[in-house]
Amino acid sequence: MPATTSGPPTDGTGAPLGPVEALERVVYLLDRSLAPAPKIRAFRRAAAVAREVGPAELSRLVDTGRVRDLPGIGASTGAVITAAVRGEPSPYLARLEADTAIVPTEQAAPYRAALVGDCHLHSDWSDGGAPIATMARTARALGHAYLVLTDHSPRLTVAHGLDRERLLAQLEEIAAHTEELDRFRILTGMEVDILADGSLDLDDDLLDRLDIVVASVHSKLRMPRQEMTRRLVRAVASPHVDILGHCTGRKLADDGEQPASDAAPRRPPSDFDAEVVFTACAQLGTAVEVNCRPERQDPPEELLRLAVELGCLVAIDTDAHAPGQLEWQPYGCDKVARVGVPAEIIVNTWSAERLVAWATGAGAG
Repeated sequence: MPATTSGPPTDGTGAPLGPVEALERVVYLLDRSLAPAPKIRAFRRAAAVAREVGPAELSRLVDTGRVRDLPGIGASTGAVITAAVRGEPSPYLARLEADTAIVPTEQAAPYRAALVGDCHLHSDWSDGGAPIATMARTARALGHAYLVLTDHSPRLTVAHGLDRERLLAQLEEIAAHTEELDRFRILTGMEVDILADGSLDLDDDLLDRLDIVVASVHSKLRMPRQEMTRRLVRAVASPHVDILGHCTGRKLADDGEQPASDAAPRRPPSDFDAEVVFTACAQLGTAVEVNCRPERQDPPEELLRLAVELGCLVAIDTDAHAPGQLEWQPYGCDKVARVGVPAEIIVNTWSAERLVAWATGAGAG
């Protein structure tokens, strides 16, 4: 939905955006750019206020120059509302459209074109910022045929992880949405926490019900090398684990910050024997994730190259926590292009049917 300076932004069908839709589009673009959370919250609150006030009252307030009298409406949010009410171009929105656009490099474009799904993302059932249906519709609009919903497991309480009761309720909601979304599939999944001993933070009977399981380390990242190696090998050896998520756990920047190219990592990578871990992944059929989050970019290229050399499958995942972040796959595509990863070993270039068959052991990769 490109914005222009010659007319108001539209919804992709040619209809101009209303004030609520314009503010929600700003939220989407700010999420896409990994903008600071307070700024995103301000526009999200403004959209809620605009929705509650309604178009007639917004028009009156714009006409009388009093739109900023509304609670939570400041200079930037007020300008977006005013432009939308008047049917005029919004310089703020147009600038965001241009500045936050994510365009694959020439080398990465074929990889992005080959991707038909995203195997690691979160909704507001855990620490994501949008409902399941919103994430699904966004993924479909980006050209995907499916997504794998992987909200957090229960031990990760900071992310409001799903316990047994909530996961079962989520599975029911996914089934209902799948019936509503024509030719688009929401595959069931979870990002399970790899505990200190390598066990998983979810009961086997629940793991058995999921289409795709991503296993990741979120705690005790500074374990000694030998212990971390054992921890990861035990996790990927689980018959339930399909993808090893953000394997080094590194952070190049804090959440909500774009990493600087010359800055030291805010959180260094975990120390483990990558050859041992990736050999286990290759032998056991567990894919290694290329995590596309700008502040993660995990694994580093040298480790991805090693994983591919050892015969690992790969998944290019956004780890999105908001709709705009579903556009981050080109970051991972740039990396696999530099490494020269064969497209056929990237599991989310496969159809949903082939992906699920691989994960359940019913079909070969």
